[in-house]
Amino acid sequence: MNGHQRVWDDEGSAARLLALSDGVFAIAMTLLALDITLPAELDSDGFKRALRDVMPNLWAYALSFLVIAAFWRGHHQMFRYVREVDGTVIRLGLLSLGLVALMPFPTTLLAEYGDLPQSVAVYSGAVAAMGATQLALTVVLWKRPWLGSATLPDPVARNDVADLAWTVLIFAVAVPLAFVSPTGAKLWWAVLIPVKAVTGKRGKRLRAAAQRVGA
Repeated sequence: MNGHQRVWDDEGSAARLLALSDGVFAIAMTLLALDITLPAELDSDGFKRALRDVMPNLWAYALSFLVIAAFWRGHHQMFRYVREVDGTVIRLGLLSLGLVALMPFPTTLLAEYGDLPQSVAVYSGAVAAMGATQLALTVVLWKRPWLGSATLPDPVARNDVADLAWTVLIFAVAVPLAFVSPTGAKLWWAVLIPVKAVTGKRGKRLRAAAQRVGA
């Protein structure tokens, strides 16, 4: 009986889910770069044309790398004090990782067909979906303090929820906006930069205050 209990506890540990998450995030980041290639044995003019043609791929790679990196960082912050996970957390975590693993596909669409509304809409929807699953996971962990080694302070949790909610909102709005203007939708993504700056600074301040109180 004790042996079976140890196995169950191991399967329900946050460390196992985090290990899987790190692997999925790393593979997704690596796959983003596969489309960045140039044909071999080009002459000078051909090289210049090929280099110019690959620039959209580089731009899409950089954008998606930053997006995935931001979600990875948030994922680790979310699980910083989590010791165990239950079925709901595992299901939401796997759904989130499935969406992360899918990101190379909308990234390729954005690189190859970035002027088409469908491509911009698919990319926006993919990021919004990732944000929504991470938002749901944050709320679940916040409302289940018994899974953690320490309780996440409510102000910190509310700021994290607001940060992810803004991400979901901005990219969700970009989906219909893409069918009006693909360029306008891509410019609309930039609204997230000042929002992230504000919520990021507030989050650091709140976490520092919580650490002082805990000390």
